[in-house]
Parts: sequence; C-alpha cells; structure tokens
Amino acid sequence: MKKINIFEEGPFKDTGYGMLWVHDSADFRIINFNFKAGQTLPVHNHEVDGELSIVVLEGEGEFLGADDATSPAKAGDVVVCPIAMPHGIRAITDMRVLVTIAPPP
Repeated sequence: MKKINIFEEGPFKDTGYGMLWVHDSADFRIINFNFKAGQTLPVHNHEVDGELSIVVLEGEGEFLGADDATSPAKAGDVVVCPIAMPHGIRAITDMRVLVTIAPPP
C-alpha cells in the first residue's frame, strides 16, 4: 500500500502547471495536475487504446475538447472518455485535478 497526500506534495508553479506522479504501473497511471488561475493544459490526445478520467478536486475552470468545445469544471466534477479523444483543461481559479489513465500509454 502506498499513501500520498497530494494537497501537501502536489506543487503549484508560477510558470506552467505543477505535476505529481501519484502512481505509475502497467495497469494504470494516476497524475495530480495543479494549475494557477489562467494556466492551461492544451487540448491533446493519445493515439492508444484506453480510458481517461479527470476529477476536479478544487477550484474552477473548463474542460477543453475538440473544435474549441468547452464545458465548465468545478470541484466534484468528473470526466471520463477514451484517451484518444481530444482533451485539455483551462483554470479560471487555482485548480487541482486528479487524472487516471488505464492502461497507461
């Protein structure tokens, strides 16, 4: 068993988003991303099979998708999609998210 407190260990950065590898195995990957207000993870996709979940832990922002599609994102929201589907995040306030990828690319 492994225990990590992402609120204590997950960094925020002034230049670019903060990232903490929570778990990485052949079965799944968990990553904590922390965004200061205005920071963005640009829309991208992974050309592999698998699924992705994005959980907003705190803050507010937007989920980004293909063709400039956006959807509001606030604490408690969860997005689940194929990892090959275009996805990204834009923070309106400071924002913490937890991403799970299964299986990892």
